[in-house]
Amino acid sequence: MSKYRVYELAKEFNTDSKVILDILKRNKFKAANNFSSVGEEERTAIKNSLSNKGAKPQAKAPAASAAQKPAAKPAEKRAEKPQAGKQNHGNNGSNGRTERNERNERRSDAGRNNGNGNNNGGNRAASGSNRPSHSNGGNSGNNGGNRNSNGGGNNNRGGNRNDRRNSSRNERGGRNDRNNRFGSKNDRNRRGRNNKRGGQQAPKVEIAHPKHIKLPETIAVKDLASKMSYTAAEVVKKLFMMGVMATINQEIDFDTAALVASEFGVTCEELPPEVDPTEIPEIEDDPKTLKLRPPVVTVMGHVDHGKTSLLDCIRNTHVQTHEAGGITQHIGAYQVNCKGKKIVFLDTPGHEAFTAMRARGAQITDIAILVVAADDGVMPQTIEAIHHAKSAGVPIIVAINKIDKPGANPDRVKQELMEQGLVPEEYGGDTIMVPVSAKKQIGIDDLLEMVLLVAEVKELKANPNRDARGVIVEAKLDKGRGPVATVLVQNGTLRIGDSVVCGTTYGKVRAMVNDRGENVKKAGPSVPVEILGLNDVPEAGDILAVLEEKQARSIAEARIERQRNNLIKSKKVSLDDLFHQIQEGDIKDLNIVIKADVQGSVEALSSSLLKLNKNDEVRVSIVHSGVGAVNESDVMLASASNALIIAFNVRPDANARKLADTENIDIRTYRVIYDAINDVKDAMSGMLKPKYKEVIQGRVEIRQVMKFSKALVAGSYVLEGKICNNSKIRIIRDNIEIFDGEIDSLRRFKDEVKEVNAGYECGISIVDFRDFKEGDIIEAYTMEEIATTIADANKAAAKKREEEAKAAAAKAKENAKD
Repeated sequence: MSKYRVYELAKEFNTDSKVILDILKRNKFKAANNFSSVGEEERTAIKNSLSNKGAKPQAKAPAASAAQKPAAKPAEKRAEKPQAGKQNHGNNGSNGRTERNERNERRSDAGRNNGNGNNNGGNRAASGSNRPSHSNGGNSGNNGGNRNSNGGGNNNRGGNRNDRRNSSRNERGGRNDRNNRFGSKNDRNRRGRNNKRGGQQAPKVEIAHPKHIKLPETIAVKDLASKMSYTAAEVVKKLFMMGVMATINQEIDFDTAALVASEFGVTCEELPPEVDPTEIPEIEDDPKTLKLRPPVVTVMGHVDHGKTSLLDCIRNTHVQTHEAGGITQHIGAYQVNCKGKKIVFLDTPGHEAFTAMRARGAQITDIAILVVAADDGVMPQTIEAIHHAKSAGVPIIVAINKIDKPGANPDRVKQELMEQGLVPEEYGGDTIMVPVSAKKQIGIDDLLEMVLLVAEVKELKANPNRDARGVIVEAKLDKGRGPVATVLVQNGTLRIGDSVVCGTTYGKVRAMVNDRGENVKKAGPSVPVEILGLNDVPEAGDILAVLEEKQARSIAEARIERQRNNLIKSKKVSLDDLFHQIQEGDIKDLNIVIKADVQGSVEALSSSLLKLNKNDEVRVSIVHSGVGAVNESDVMLASASNALIIAFNVRPDANARKLADTENIDIRTYRVIYDAINDVKDAMSGMLKPKYKEVIQGRVEIRQVMKFSKALVAGSYVLEGKICNNSKIRIIRDNIEIFDGEIDSLRRFKDEVKEVNAGYECGISIVDFRDFKEGDIIEAYTMEEIATTIADANKAAAKKREEEAKAAAAKAKENAKD
């Protein structure tokens, strides 16, 4: 079966290859490009299709016979050639040259028209010899032309002398009659023109557009255009007509993309959301694999109500002696034994600045012990702790502490707790209340029994035979051990060598230490341990998960990338932001660098300081916050941003101290959070704009206007108070203020004086004012500075915002009526 190339069929039927490919595609024949092979069936289909369209295909056989016709004449005249040559040489050389050139031209044409005809004999005959012709199937007509040129030029004086040059011109499509007066133009060019005139133009191929596409939640304009097989310019134009100004690289949401697609007659379907690379895959546990675990108890309450003392009494340790000012600054996690059962305690700080830490403690706990002092009652942080526990859905056990004190009144405490929705069991409620005394160790066993009872009712279970999941309770940067994180394992078992990811940090567990300082190899559910081996200090509250090393690294890196992108997006400034910044040009920033020993303290201090930003004059801007000692890079950052360094429970190293002295950077060290907040308040108060109030000094009446060559003087009488030469004055005429300015000169007779009291006369000249009239009143006053604090500024700003909100509400109400 014969095989044909697509480009050969295009030549055979005198058309374009694209037309042939289009016909094959319509007839469902496979052809990829010009070099694809097809059979007789495909050739017949192409021939029929072109015949139906009115095309007149030119067959190969007639083309070959037509090419042989001019070559037959020289073959007939070969016998006469020597005689004709003698006559031409003897009688008329120029006629002989002309005749040979014409024969040359005809044979060259024959060779080209039969490019695949395997006959070059005519061209060899044109060289002026009687050599027999040879067949060369591989050569084309152009090769025959070259041999023709080489043959006639060397052996014949009347032949073309530049045939080689003419032959190359023929190949380039140029003229071949430069040295032939009777020659014609290049036959190749003639044939090309004839094809352009008589040939069939390729029809325009229409692009197939899809009717239905699937789109993600957001898509770039150019990608949408590509999916619909339209140009990006058409899609941008359609968006512009819809009122959306978008570039080809800008992303649009699914709804906008669907509207645009509908304009092009394309329906859209939303793809399911992509798998978030930052999410940790969840594992569902089989109920049969779950086993009982120890309860996690959080101790909460107000400052100095005895939380840490109660915990000390329970676990027989003395943490309180190490805390500054008797305030717990960190979260601690401890495990104790009670009647053969384990209980895990979380000790949360009681100061209001640690709200976020207490909230985090309530979210990871099973039972909350609310400590209330019997002599103090319910306090603001007590109410706050109740709200945190209720929002987390955690059962509350109330420990009424300090019942051994003379002023203790447990009944009053119960009454106050009932007002907050905690009704004791003895009054028909469901809240367990136990009176205890941490100092006298009264009621401790009863409290622990109640904890175990509530845990038994809740049936706390976990699967220890799986990869661990836990929560970072606290994290810090240890100088010798590096990043150290306190982890409370919630599910599974954490082992040394496990690859973990927590937040934006990852690593391999190199060592684990329990709450007693003992090295352990594994930690099961509800076991608090310190782990080493992370690449950085994680955030307190991050979820810890055991994964494969590559997966842990990829999740952490994806989270860092997302964090960076969010930061970049948050820093993009719109025109509204610029206008707002211009309006706020007078706001002063107090830049602060915070360094603390643990991550929880950093968070608490940062949130407390940012809460001071309630006015429109001075605001706190935290340039950097981190865990660890103050180092040189912190000092350099503070120097570049003109910031104050607050070191909480850490100290600057020697190099940082020297650099701070050189750069004149103030490093403040604190151990109690109250002091840090108060100092920042004082600093913000010092940065406030000074407030002034007007103090009236006296009133002066102008009784005579005196004109001098150099000045205009108002002869005046001091009615009340006094007037000074540095006083500000305003001139009042008919109870209307007409001028406000300063005194130029104050005189008594001819002498300059500093002040004139009531009952005396004086002469007054005023800067840039000469329109004195008798009877005008000069009021002398001064502006005195008022001491303001940041609290006053915050109150004033809050009052201003309230007034603006009321005005906006009233305006909205009026618009609604209209």
